[in-house]
Amino acid sequence: MASIKAADVAKLRNMTGAGMMDSKKALVEAEGDFEKAIEILRKKGQKVAANRADRDSSEGAVIAKVNKDESKGVVITLNCETDFVAKNEDFVKLAHGLAELALEYDSKEEFLKAEYAGLPVSEKLVEQTGVIGEKIEINEFKTLKAPFVGSYIHAGNKIASLVGLSENVDGAQEAAKSVSMQVAAMNPIALNEDSVGADVIEKELEIAKDILRKEGKPENMIENIAKGKLNKFFKDNTLVHQNFIMEDKISVKEYLKSVDNNLEVVSFERVSLS
Repeated sequence: MASIKAADVAKLRNMTGAGMMDSKKALVEAEGDFEKAIEILRKKGQKVAANRADRDSSEGAVIAKVNKDESKGVVITLNCETDFVAKNEDFVKLAHGLAELALEYDSKEEFLKAEYAGLPVSEKLVEQTGVIGEKIEINEFKTLKAPFVGSYIHAGNKIASLVGLSENVDGAQEAAKSVSMQVAAMNPIALNEDSVGADVIEKELEIAKDILRKEGKPENMIENIAKGKLNKFFKDNTLVHQNFIMEDKISVKEYLKSVDNNLEVVSFERVSLS
């Protein structure tokens, strides 16, 4: 039997993320051959992944990243089975590393084929399933491009958001972060009233009319009152018209104009685990 040194075990652990005992067992089985040991750990991951394929992976970490010139952002979820694993330092570190790589790609399919730590991302997830003992997968993958992009990750890594601004002006960084926090906290359904789907508008109008009729409002007044309620719906649920969470006497749109008169939100993304 090959003599397995503690330094070799530590080296394999750093290379794969496997636990100390799993790393030692793999090296013993491989008689000290690192390549064979890595393959043993990968095969273990494949077996665990196959056994847990039907498990629910609703926990995990939501991570948002922005590139160096702040013109593109990405938000991904690295999902697992339990909150215990989701809070693990190594798991969160892996999620951040994968999100950093994801910035280089525009689709989940391309990203899963990309190399991460010597393996395609898809295979790295299988490997880590063996290391962690839970189903690990990438569920959400969203990108955003704009003249200026900001991001926000809520404490606990359960919600993350991206916001695209119309211009890169003085104060854009703080503004983009503030509006990203708004998106995370208030969960707007659309950017503005023009971005709300026709089916949603029709449903809201019908709900409003039904309530008004039950309240006994005259039929000839119902249409106009319902439109007024629809405007209130837009104010509460579209990003630019929502009250700004840091100064609720003004809207998000008015806040941005206080930073720069021409500054606007052009897009946003929000991802939540729940």
